[in-house]
Amino acid sequence: MSDPSAKTPATASGTATTGATAGPATSSKPGSQAASPAADAPSPESQTSQTSNPHILPASHWAQLPPVNVREDDDSAFEDAASSTASLTASILEYRTVHGRTYHSERGNALSWGPNDAIHDESMDIFDFADQYPNAEVIGVDVSPQQPQWIPPNLRFEVDDVTQPWTYEPNSFDYIHIRWLVGAIPDWYALFREAYQALKPGGYLESQESSCMMTSDDGTVKDGSPLDQWSKVFSEAGKKTGRTFNVIEDDLQRKAMEAAGFEITYETDIKTALSGWPRDEKLKQIGLYTGLAVGQDIEGFLTYLWTMVMGWTPAEIQVYAAHLRRDMRSPNVHAYYPTRIMVGRKPLTAGTAS
Repeated sequence: MSDPSAKTPATASGTATTGATAGPATSSKPGSQAASPAADAPSPESQTSQTSNPHILPASHWAQLPPVNVREDDDSAFEDAASSTASLTASILEYRTVHGRTYHSERGNALSWGPNDAIHDESMDIFDFADQYPNAEVIGVDVSPQQPQWIPPNLRFEVDDVTQPWTYEPNSFDYIHIRWLVGAIPDWYALFREAYQALKPGGYLESQESSCMMTSDDGTVKDGSPLDQWSKVFSEAGKKTGRTFNVIEDDLQRKAMEAAGFEITYETDIKTALSGWPRDEKLKQIGLYTGLAVGQDIEGFLTYLWTMVMGWTPAEIQVYAAHLRRDMRSPNVHAYYPTRIMVGRKPLTAGTAS
């Protein structure tokens, strides 16, 4: 798909088993895992408020329910699953702290709602594609410098904000992988225009995004349940910040790619389970890993947006998280979230985007 001697960037941000808050990794073919930068931030102080959305239960609701006793360190089900670059200035390492958790520093308009501390990094997998393609030049981009120090010689990391104008030479990349920017991008059309301009004619852009909607096909995710409320609160937070979590629901990957000039060459939708309920063995293993990654640090996923934007307290989040963990681990709840992978090709006859 690409010239192994050419540059292969990975651009992404966010959090999850398949796309990490920290941890760039890249590839030269669709379907592989990659990097993690971030995107823009609202002024949290001006955004803080409880929502008036009638479909969202108040934060105090969860404290009124019978308490839940869930072992937070119970990962026994997952036991079997399983040259430094760039000097960084002190200012880059000045992370902001929200209720004891660290998030990326104030740089430009960047907003990454996932934490970048050691607690959260333990729930993330970092994939290193540079080892598999030693003749390719691989660039990983992130808004926070929490990448490993010892890396393959053909890989380098850059601290940058992908919502700002890109500084790469036009027509210089064979492949760009973007993932887990859901809830972090104010303008998907602008982002994909930048990717289009950076790619060589015939180069590929792969976008992998997941929905915040936790759902089920058999009705086991009940309206008003913790899983249902996860979906609704995140969706509302995205509206308040102007950075949507409904990327899949609004078909933004396809719309923004086609508007930029890409030809869609591949698309697939995946149901990512949150536990080991699927009968298919591969999907079961994915569900176990995903449940571990999300369940290990629910508070990290929620703290920034749910406190600074939605007005929850840390205590309310802890109570809610206990109820969410219980539902995630229940064999009677068949929850999943949709994931969409889409690949677009810059036409061979194309020049740079205007």
